[in-house]
Amino acid sequence: MNAIEVRQLTRRFGGFVAVDGVTFDVRQGEIFGFLGANGAGKSTTIRMLCGLLRPSAGTARVGGVDVGSDPEGVKQRIGYMSQRFSLYEKLTVDQNIAFFAGIYGLTGARFAARREFALEMAGLRGREAMLTGALSAGWRQRLSLGCAILHEPPIVFLDEPTGGVDPLSRRRFWRLIGELAQAGTTVLVTTHYLDEAENCHRVAIIQAGRLAALGTVPELKQIFAGRPILEIRAAQPVAAMRRLDEMPEVEKTSIFGTAVHAVLRSADAGADSVAARLRAGGIEAACTVVDPSLEDVFLDIAERSAR
Repeated sequence: MNAIEVRQLTRRFGGFVAVDGVTFDVRQGEIFGFLGANGAGKSTTIRMLCGLLRPSAGTARVGGVDVGSDPEGVKQRIGYMSQRFSLYEKLTVDQNIAFFAGIYGLTGARFAARREFALEMAGLRGREAMLTGALSAGWRQRLSLGCAILHEPPIVFLDEPTGGVDPLSRRRFWRLIGELAQAGTTVLVTTHYLDEAENCHRVAIIQAGRLAALGTVPELKQIFAGRPILEIRAAQPVAAMRRLDEMPEVEKTSIFGTAVHAVLRSADAGADSVAARLRAGGIEAACTVVDPSLEDVFLDIAERSAR
């Protein structure tokens, strides 16, 4: 079953088209990654799907409800966590939980049960009286998620939820996302950390308002079928990169951490021949074939879409 169905969704602001005919489905219980550069149209799409912004054209159904004709009905079926943590920092942990519970109409035994759930999930038992603003970013992050799902919505939107938190907190947060999906909750998440998107069941890449690619991570990586990626490690990576750019068998290069990634035009040229040509140019380097990362995929699609 599809939890979200989007057909030719479009949003214009005057003469500017922010989202241009986007079509995709999100299945029930799926973790769906939504990737794109700043200004690509991610947030505008999410705002339409949450019933906060009316589409200019096209349709979208979230939890079976049309976002254009019944935006309030959509809001009752979703949870939303913004990238800046939608909490009140001058309220205590308990006060934030009570505030959001009141918005969702939780009372009595259900409120008590969901309060215990939020405290346990966030790891804040015993810290109920702490001001939210005094919590670490990781704690605020988990508390924000707990408040967003207090009412047990079947669909949750997470807009760059792990920005500004440490790697350990990010790992813990993604473990929570996985547990939500296993319990049947549908999660649509945007992130700037492409390694995180590897945890998604499927990923959509949006570029300049248009859907540029959609599929599982292995499917997306097939864009490099027949175009091997070499990882080159040298004492002078910039010099190595310049030399690689001069080689006709190299399609393009990019800095990847402390190494250089070189995309070959075909599988005919191997790592050994490239290393030999670097040595002939006075550059000692170790060249190995590596699997494409989602970052490689994202950059490749972005470059192709910009042409």
